[in-house]
Amino acid sequence: MSSVVKEFIAGLPKAELHLHIEGTFEPELMFKIAKRNNIELKYKNVQDLKNAYNFSNLQDFLDIYYEGCNVLQKVQDFYDLTWAYLSKVNQQSVKHVEIMFDPQSHTDRGIPFEVVIKGIHQACMDAKEKFGMTSGLILSFLRHLDEETAFETLKHASAYTGWITAVGLDSSEVGHPPSKFANAFAKVKEMGLKIVAHAGEEGPPAYVYEALDILKVDRIDHGNRCLEDVELVDRIVRENLALTVCPLSNLKLKVVDDLQDHPLQKMIEKKLFVTINSDDPAYFGGYLNANYEAIEKALNLTKADLILLAENSFKASFLKKNEIEENLKLITEYVDSFQGDF
Repeated sequence: MSSVVKEFIAGLPKAELHLHIEGTFEPELMFKIAKRNNIELKYKNVQDLKNAYNFSNLQDFLDIYYEGCNVLQKVQDFYDLTWAYLSKVNQQSVKHVEIMFDPQSHTDRGIPFEVVIKGIHQACMDAKEKFGMTSGLILSFLRHLDEETAFETLKHASAYTGWITAVGLDSSEVGHPPSKFANAFAKVKEMGLKIVAHAGEEGPPAYVYEALDILKVDRIDHGNRCLEDVELVDRIVRENLALTVCPLSNLKLKVVDDLQDHPLQKMIEKKLFVTINSDDPAYFGGYLNANYEAIEKALNLTKADLILLAENSFKASFLKKNEIEENLKLITEYVDSFQGDF
């Protein structure tokens, strides 16, 4: 990658729409908070923990992901975790974030829902004041749990709906189709919240259909495998539904063996409404700009492709129309003023 391309990506205004806050837990911070809370990790040191980040599939990743969650105990812990992420991406020209959080990973450990959301929300408010960064929170159900627990989570969330933008569905996809949560998401729709769902990452195109037809999603997380079904692709294009694609995550979890085989270019060619995101950057080796850089290098994306992806990130967000337009204007101004060419 040329230095000009890297510089262009670094300054390009962008949004991140598929980001699990628990997946931003860097080993150094994990050890710091564990010490503060008198929790002993099974890893000797930071490097030992980093060495454990060698996954062969989604479940291997989730096992260590949930173990990391165990050190988060207090409002300050959730604040520190979120603030570390927001501070980092502020340096990467990220203007808006829609943060997923997994309350069941914490309430199942006896941590009150309010402790989780208050820490995350306060960090977002401070980022708005200090950086001018806007944000939204996406409460995500863990799909390996039953629907009854999802309803319990909604009860906890009812007092904080003013802080929550959308409700999503994540965790182990295979064997846990979207239809498993049909009733819970019907309730979400009644509550007036947006709906997103992981579908078509490891699960088949049928899961994407279920997300569309049963959950009535407003956006699809991942969606890689929709390309296996021509009619499904046509429908997603026709309905202008965005896909939140995560290149480095796909590579780390073996969804693709090589980024040169990543379907992003095909998605763009087929006029799919695609965005670039980092998913769980502390575990997958790269925050948002690193994902842009890696996929640009692997697929030899053009400047126009990069601009399209950045524009899509705002258009696919749950920001108000005038806020989207303001951010698109920032992109235009940046592109017009950028000196280098490629």
